[in-house]
Amino acid sequence: MIKLFEDYSLKNHNSFKIDVKARYFAEADTITDLIHFVKHKPLTQLPLIILGEGSNVLFKSDYNGVIIHPIIRGIEVIHEDGKHVIVKAGAGENWDAFVEWAINRHYGGIENLSLIPGSVGACPVQNIGAYGVEVSEVIESVETIDMTDGELKLYSKPECNFGYRTSIFKNELKGDKIITSVLFRLSRSPVLKTDYGEIRKKLKKYKDFDIRTLRTVIMEIRQEKLPDPAQIGNAGSFFKNPVITDEEFKKLVRIYPEIPGHPSDTPGQWKIPAAWLIEKCGWKDRCIGEAGTWSRQPLVLVNYGNSTGKQILELAESITRDVSEKFSIQLEKEVNVI
Repeated sequence: MIKLFEDYSLKNHNSFKIDVKARYFAEADTITDLIHFVKHKPLTQLPLIILGEGSNVLFKSDYNGVIIHPIIRGIEVIHEDGKHVIVKAGAGENWDAFVEWAINRHYGGIENLSLIPGSVGACPVQNIGAYGVEVSEVIESVETIDMTDGELKLYSKPECNFGYRTSIFKNELKGDKIITSVLFRLSRSPVLKTDYGEIRKKLKKYKDFDIRTLRTVIMEIRQEKLPDPAQIGNAGSFFKNPVITDEEFKKLVRIYPEIPGHPSDTPGQWKIPAAWLIEKCGWKDRCIGEAGTWSRQPLVLVNYGNSTGKQILELAESITRDVSEKFSIQLEKEVNVI
C-alpha cells in the first residue's frame, strides 16, 4: 500500500540536509503499489519527481508537487555460470550495502564503486563511477514502470545510452520512468582494477590482496578525501570533470604547464580534473555563509550548518563563472537541482 504524506520534511531525504518540504511524499515498497498509483493518478494536477536516497539532489526550495519514493528491496541471483552471475537488486537497496553483499560472495565488478552514497535505483541514472570504473560496465538491464500508463518495460544495456555520468534516464526519459530494479552481470573470477595512483600506493603495504582488500583501500581513500554525508551535508562531487579538445588542452598546457589531464574515451579529447581548476581559481576551503567547498576536495560543495539550497547554488555559480573566465572551460553540474 502506498503511504502518502502531506507537507513532508525532506531534510532526511537529501544528503545536503537542506530543510525543505514536499507538498506530498508517496512511499511505495512494491511494484504493484507503484503501478496502482501511476494508473489511478490521484494527484495529476501537480508536478511529480522520483527520489531515491537524495544523494545527488539539491533542493532550492520547498517542492510544490508529489515526490515518489520507491523503497523496493531484495537481492537475488537469477542466473549463474562458471564465469558470471546475474544479480537482480531492488531499486530501494542501499548501493554500498549491495557492494558489500557482492564482496561477501566474491562477486567482482563493483568493488571500485565502494562507499558511493545512494540507492541501487539511482546508479544507472547517473552512471555512477569512481577509480576507473563506471557502473554501466556491469549493468545487464534496468526494469522500469512507465509514468504515463503504468506499463513495465525492461531496458537493455545498449538502450540505456550510457555516457560519462549520464544515461537515457537522465536525459530523454527524465521523469518518465520509475526504476524498480537493476540487473548486474558480476564476475566470479574478479579482475581487479588498480591503475588509479592512490590505489596502487595504498596496496603496497599488503603482501597479497584480493577483492576485499581493494574495497578496504578504496573506502580509506574516500574517507580521507570526502566528507561523510551523515556528518556534513554534501552530495559528493558537485561538478563533472570537463572534457575538452586536444587543441584546447595544448593551449592550456602552454599557459599552465602543470595542468593535469588524461585522454578521454573519445579520441582527440582530454578530461581535466575539475578540482584542479576550482583550486586554481582560489575556491578551495572557502565559504559563502554556511555554504562552502570541502577543505580536502574543492570539487565537493558542503552545507556547514543551515545553508539553503539557493546559497549552495549561488556558490556553484560563482565557481563556474570564475573557472570559465580563467580557463574558458564551462563546468557542468553532476548534481540535479530541483
